[in-house]
Amino acid sequence: MNPTDKVDDLLAKAGAQWRADQPSAPEPDLDRMLHHKRPRRWVPALAAASVAAIATAALTVLPGGSEPSVAPSTEKPAVAQGNGSDPDTVLVRNGDRVEMSGEVIAAPGKSPIYCAPHAEVAIGYPSGKEPAPTCSADISVKLIGVDLDRLADTSTIKGVRSGQARLVGIWQDRTVTVQEQTAPTVVTATPSPRKDAVPCPTPSGGWPLIASNIDRPEVSQWLAARADQIDNPAMLYPEGASRTKPMVVRIGVAHGDLGTFRREFEKVYQGNLCVVRATFSQEDIENIQNALSPLHQQKLGITGSSGPGLEGGDKVHVSLLVFDEKTRAALAPIGLDKLALNPAVTPLR
Repeated sequence: MNPTDKVDDLLAKAGAQWRADQPSAPEPDLDRMLHHKRPRRWVPALAAASVAAIATAALTVLPGGSEPSVAPSTEKPAVAQGNGSDPDTVLVRNGDRVEMSGEVIAAPGKSPIYCAPHAEVAIGYPSGKEPAPTCSADISVKLIGVDLDRLADTSTIKGVRSGQARLVGIWQDRTVTVQEQTAPTVVTATPSPRKDAVPCPTPSGGWPLIASNIDRPEVSQWLAARADQIDNPAMLYPEGASRTKPMVVRIGVAHGDLGTFRREFEKVYQGNLCVVRATFSQEDIENIQNALSPLHQQKLGITGSSGPGLEGGDKVHVSLLVFDEKTRAALAPIGLDKLALNPAVTPLR
């Protein structure tokens, strides 16, 4: 044995002895932890495919840069618009009176612009080394008549001024002539309820506190093999998240008979179960995401997309600068009835 091998052997033995001498990890207080933080509610083996699809969309929507985003932007005021109803209610045409809320950027020698909310790379710059704010042309709107002195949360970096505002004006070819300017609209996130709503009738006497084998490999594999039929299963806690409270697995079936699915699934699954009708299967969502992906490269102002979410739903959510005729024509082949649009610029009618 050469000297190097002897040293490696001694280090390995010392490490093993040190680990053996350490006390066992304490039992976690799950009740305390879960009281403050909700447990994982998505079946892990099935979540991977949908997370990948959503992440792919998020990484391809960033404007003005070759590197994908790895973190969301800092919180900024925004206007929540899309509700999944008739998309033509948010269609913007030349001459329409529109509103928008968010960041305004004014660079020296250039017209001020409104920049739609979007993901951006989170980098901690040293004080005084921050880059000047910029915005890609496909997600920006030229502004005429905006009062820079009335912006909220203003800053100036390398001569570029930026701030927040809610603006109302007339839309014309990606230019807005401002008629009203007020404080930005702040959207407050609604906290998740302590108790989940289970979309199935509650059994007589309530949901029982019984163990679930949803994390077993054979169950995960059985479900994963039916990604073309079901949506992403979710773990719901109708009496609050705690190891002393019941958990219900909710599965949406997009294709096929609900009763047949349940009977077959219960051959491998043990635990509380809620089977409901779903609009999209995991494969359906992936196909829609794949159809949206090329549009991100066409500079249409699409800033992000995501699936229906853990609770299910009948739409794929698309965030964008504006829903105009050009964007409408690009999204129509995918199926506007499948999309919930969330444009930053919306018409006032």
